Parts: sequence; C-alpha cells; structure tokens
Amino acid sequence: MTRVGILQSNYVPWRGYFDLMDDCDVFIIYDEVQYTKSDWRNRNKLKTRTGTSWMTVPVQRDGLATRIDEAKIDWTNDWTEKHRQLVIENYRDAPHFDDVSCPFFAELDRRPSRLSTLNVALLKMAAAHLRIETEIVFSAELGAQGGKTERLVSLVQEVDGDCYLSGPAAESYLDEELFRRAGITLEYKSYDYEPYPQLWGAFEGAVSILDLLLNTGPDARLFIKSQTPNRQAIC
Repeated sequence: MTRVGILQSNYVPWRGYFDLMDDCDVFIIYDEVQYTKSDWRNRNKLKTRTGTSWMTVPVQRDGLATRIDEAKIDWTNDWTEKHRQLVIENYRDAPHFDDVSCPFFAELDRRPSRLSTLNVALLKMAAAHLRIETEIVFSAELGAQGGKTERLVSLVQEVDGDCYLSGPAAESYLDEELFRRAGITLEYKSYDYEPYPQLWGAFEGAVSILDLLLNTGPDARLFIKSQTPNRQAIC
C-alpha cells in the first residue's frame, strides 16, 4: 500500500501535521489553493511565561483569489526580530535551544519573497529533526484536475498511491464515493498525543512544533505519534 497525504503548507505547524506526514509514503504540499486570512498558513503559537503567543508572518495579497503559493511576505517591517525575540525570551533555558533555534533563525534570515517558500523550508527543517523520511512533492508539479474531491483523487493517482490519509475535519465535505470508485482506500488521521516535558506551567499541546523540538530535541520523535490508530472510512 502506498499511503498519500495532502496538506497546505503551514508556518511551523503543530506536531499533528508531522505525524500525518510521517504516516505517509508520499506527502503532497497543496499550495495551489486560495490563501486564507487568519489561518495556520502564516502563523502559529508558542508557549510563553504568560500563556501562548502568536507568531505571524505578514502577507501581501494581490486580491481575494491569491493562491498560497502566490502570497508574498511583507518585508516592510522587521517581523523576524519579533519572532526571534519571542523564541529567545521564552526558550533560552530549553534543553535544545541552540540546536533548534539556530537553523530556525537561519531560515528567517534568508528572507524569501513568498510565504510558501518559507513554510516549506521550515517544514523540511523540522522533518529532518524528527527523522521523517517521507517523500515530499508539490501539487504544482502534478496534473490534477476537477472539483475539490476529484483533485485529491487525481493527486493520489498521479503519485501511484492507493490510500489517502486525510485530516479528520475533512470528513464533513469529502465525497468518499469518489475514492471508492477509484480504488483508493480512505483513512482519517487520529490526533491523540501524550504530553511532553515543557516549560512554563500546565501543558499546552496546541503549539508550534518548535516547542516540542526545543524542549525534547532528539527525543521529539517519541512524542509525535498518535496514541489512537487512524480510522478507515466505510464507503
């Protein structure tokens, strides 16, 4: 079985994103869809002394129909310094501060023009720390066509997949019958995780993968696997 996952790129997303990536043989970054404001595409949270705090990448759009891979980063202000200081001020005492913060800062310093470029670079950086070896491809390199679910089916077929691993929220809108007709098994990801050693009080799981990497380093992989198996759809 060749399991395929398809997600939009996010800014240093939470551990569930990487768990899904690790569960797949092929992971497709699907940034040909419309950019959505106030979403995970350009922001995420870190844990601080006073609770969680947003890190947001400012984005310039050419209109409401701007795709994620077309969205440009706004470099008119030094937002990277805010992100850098947020990490330094709240994680300087984390066990793996140098090993994780240095490559993170280095990617910010490259100053890419597009959000998708930055997101993908950081996804690959985190995946390397987590020892994830899943093949990453881009939807723009494939020839998918059709409506919402039809395009997903087509993308899976383009990479010779026979199983599609979806996030659980998609169950409300996916046309499961289209997967059945195409001979593709449909599974829904489970997000059920154990807490890990973390700074600043009560555990908070809905934060960027940076928090896990800074706190646990090489052991981070031990904390990205869901405790509940993925669920297969009944078509």
